[in-house]
Amino acid sequence: MRPLTDDEAKLVFEKLAKYIGENVKMLVDRTDGVYVFRLNKERVYYVSETIMKLCTNVARDNFISLGTCIGKFTKTKKFKLHITALDLIAPLAKYKVWVKPSAEQSFIYGNHVQKAGLGRITEGTPQYQGVVVYSMNDLPLGFGATAKSTQDCRRADPSTIVVFHQADTGEYLRNEDTLT
Repeated sequence: MRPLTDDEAKLVFEKLAKYIGENVKMLVDRTDGVYVFRLNKERVYYVSETIMKLCTNVARDNFISLGTCIGKFTKTKKFKLHITALDLIAPLAKYKVWVKPSAEQSFIYGNHVQKAGLGRITEGTPQYQGVVVYSMNDLPLGFGATAKSTQDCRRADPSTIVVFHQADTGEYLRNEDTLT
């Protein structure tokens, strides 16, 4: 495990800022200690600095993971956020979308959110902005990007896509099914 380079850190923070805005600072300087980002086998981990220091005794070859995997770098050196980052970004999200109970299952199966399934949306959400998708019971289901702004959603046709799917909590089950 090694610290992120400046270019890697810039890509990670830009991606996180797409969803949580200026709250990125709150991820590093927390009230319960300092947290850091570390890279291992093209995956980025978010871990407490005290736990990271305790793990320096483990050989690199024996090391699998540490902390929470928030994403990975692709072969083209782009950063892709994983669903495991949902617990970190959901409480800090700047823009949120709530889906109706009838659209929850569709979203969890990997489909985009249509206007007919939209329950609520944060006021003033711009187009192509990163959003966290919630159920009407305030349970985070995943995240995506808005296809329409809040104003455009009001005038949209019920079959129009309003949120592009990027990741959801059902990925674990779908990925497990393809591995076996």
